[in-house]
Amino acid sequence: MSSREMILRRIREALTDVPAAERPYDEAVPRDYLREHGERDTGETLGLLAENLADYRAIVHHCRPGALPELIGRLLAERGARRVLAPTGLPRELLSRTEATVVDDRGDLTAYDLDAVDSVVTGCAVAVAETGTVVLDAGPDQGGRRITLVPDHHICLVRTPGQVVASVPQALERLDPTRPLTWISGPSATSDIELDRVEGVHGPRRLDVILVDEATASPA
Repeated sequence: MSSREMILRRIREALTDVPAAERPYDEAVPRDYLREHGERDTGETLGLLAENLADYRAIVHHCRPGALPELIGRLLAERGARRVLAPTGLPRELLSRTEATVVDDRGDLTAYDLDAVDSVVTGCAVAVAETGTVVLDAGPDQGGRRITLVPDHHICLVRTPGQVVASVPQALERLDPTRPLTWISGPSATSDIELDRVEGVHGPRRLDVILVDEATASPA
C-alpha cells in the first residue's frame, strides 16, 4: 500500500462514525462574508491601490497607454538595465524606447540565464486595492512564475480600471485556482529575529508598478 492509499484509508475510517444528519465534508462552504470594506467609486479604489502599493515600498507610476514605451525605457535606464526579460505575450513596442537587450521568456531559461537578467517587464491578472497586491497567473503577458522571482527589478503593468478590484474575495472570483498564482505586495522582503528588514532575498529588490489609465485612452 502506498503512502497516499494509506492516508486516504485513514480518512475514510475516520469518517465512518459521522452522523448521517451532519453536513457532508465536501459540501460547499457558504461565502456570505463581507466582500468589501465600505463602498468606493472607481477613483477612490484606484487611489487606495496606489496608496497601499506605496506603503509596501513599491514605486507607483501613472501613465496613459501611448506614453508607456517612454516611461518603461526611462525606468530601465535609471536602473542601468542591460538585459531585460519579457514574456512572449508582452507587446514588443512597449520596449521600443530601451537600449537594453530584450530576452524572450522561452520557458527553457536556466537559473544562470535568469540571474544574468537585470529587469523583467510583465502585465498582471488583477490588482487588489485593499491589500496593495498585484496577482500574476502566468498569462501570456506575464510569463512563468520564476521570471519574476530571480531578476532584481520588476516592472508590472496594471490596466486601470479594468484589472483593479477592491478586495481579495473579488479578486478570487476572477482567478483560476488551477493556474500558478503569484501574489506580490511590494518588493521581496524578509526580517530577521531583530526585525531588521532585508529586501531582495527571494525576489526583486525593486518593484515598479505602472497604473495604465485606459479609461482616458484616445480611441483607435
